[in-house]
Amino acid sequence: MNTLSRRGFLAASAATLSVAAFPSLLLPARADGHKVITAGRRVIEVKGKAANAFGLTQADGSTGLVMNAGQNFRVRLDNRIGEPTSIHWHGLTPPWQQDGVAGISQEPIPDGGNHDYDFPVARPGTFWMHSHFGLQEQHLLAAPLIVRDPAEAGEDVQEVVVLFHDFTFRDPAEILAELTGGGHGMSMGGGMDHGNMDHGGMDMGGVNMGGMQMGGQMAGMAHLQDVQYDALLANDRTLDDPEIVAVEQGGRVRLRLINGAASTNMWLDLGQLRGRLIAVDGMPIEPVEGSRFEFAVAQRLDVMLDLPKEASAWPVFAVQEGGRMRTGLVLAAKGSTVGKFAGMADEDFPAVGVELEKKLRASAPLADKAATRKHTMMLGEGPNYAWTLDGAVHGQDTPLPVKSGDRFELTFMNHTTMSHPMHLHGHLFQVVAINGERFAGAMRDTVLVPAHMGMVTIAFDADNAGKWALHCHHLYHMAGGMMTSMAYEA
Repeated sequence: MNTLSRRGFLAASAATLSVAAFPSLLLPARADGHKVITAGRRVIEVKGKAANAFGLTQADGSTGLVMNAGQNFRVRLDNRIGEPTSIHWHGLTPPWQQDGVAGISQEPIPDGGNHDYDFPVARPGTFWMHSHFGLQEQHLLAAPLIVRDPAEAGEDVQEVVVLFHDFTFRDPAEILAELTGGGHGMSMGGGMDHGNMDHGGMDMGGVNMGGMQMGGQMAGMAHLQDVQYDALLANDRTLDDPEIVAVEQGGRVRLRLINGAASTNMWLDLGQLRGRLIAVDGMPIEPVEGSRFEFAVAQRLDVMLDLPKEASAWPVFAVQEGGRMRTGLVLAAKGSTVGKFAGMADEDFPAVGVELEKKLRASAPLADKAATRKHTMMLGEGPNYAWTLDGAVHGQDTPLPVKSGDRFELTFMNHTTMSHPMHLHGHLFQVVAINGERFAGAMRDTVLVPAHMGMVTIAFDADNAGKWALHCHHLYHMAGGMMTSMAYEA
């Protein structure tokens, strides 16, 4: 591909994310009251190369929606990407027909077509929007969706929103074809069996890909990545040219962080800073202090920082699990010098697991109530990159039945060699057990289920009738069959 100068890149891509300070309202409304978001094509720069990508942009070319809780989500989605699409409002709980999932809640929007959405949004939080059609999410068809709490409007807090991606110059369809054609494997120009992979940092006499060692006979052991990426992105940028966010010395910053990666679990690494994790998946928790936090695919972290009173620059990194590849942005106080930050961490980061999950406690948990319905869902894998739920792949399954008024406890039991970020549409759930140990955990919409017989139990109230997607949010696992639905009984 041809390279672009930074100036040329900015001229070519008016859709570059700039979300350190969102406007207070959504984009200007049409005469009919709907705001317009366009799914379109754009050009970004990755490691000095021009890259074609998709994007969700407003009329002024910016991306990311902001609204206040209590408003209606009144949006017209225009499709201009050259192929059909559908967009899911991840974390919101609309009527099921407006959930944006092709084949379940609506027909795909044809190229040149549009679709209107109109539903109330009562709950504030850090959410996001992304394609739910084919492999378009790997083409970066995603954007932040922030719902602010009007009660917090007067607080002296600077908001910084970061959408993380894993990026490849390759065609995602080609990657999936290699994965499915070579049995289970990592896409790196050829097939590689799952049994030949292990966590990063263990020397198995093979090659090293971003900290993950490969080669040798390690059948039966868990592994972390099945796609090799060219870069991780933070608001479309690498650490070769990171976003620099101006902050005040001694100021308070709220990081709203979204793991929009297709298949990469990450660690948030605050470096010398310590922060307070105050919400996950948009839902408030009892604060947890730290400088590193686990961050699975599709999950969100809200972290409050009280910056030191000094003229310094502080990087905020996201690092791949089991490796060293990283991205990030820089918080820079006036008068500070911003140095260069390497795109690789100094050491391998471990696998993302459930240690943080075990510590989380919801600020507003579910009411104490006995489960009226329970189900254990088996997460499985088979030949030719087949990923299953209860032994079936998408299209061959029967929807999980639920009845309005149920307190449903759903246990995910993972019989596979990889972890799975499981996402339930249209509902909030509470994590109530990990590996059989009960506790009153966080409220979420996406939870990571560890590999090799890991078990996670969630509880939710069946209060949003309809038919809802339930799936692994690892894009290639979902494409390989790990998707089902949940349907309310009449």
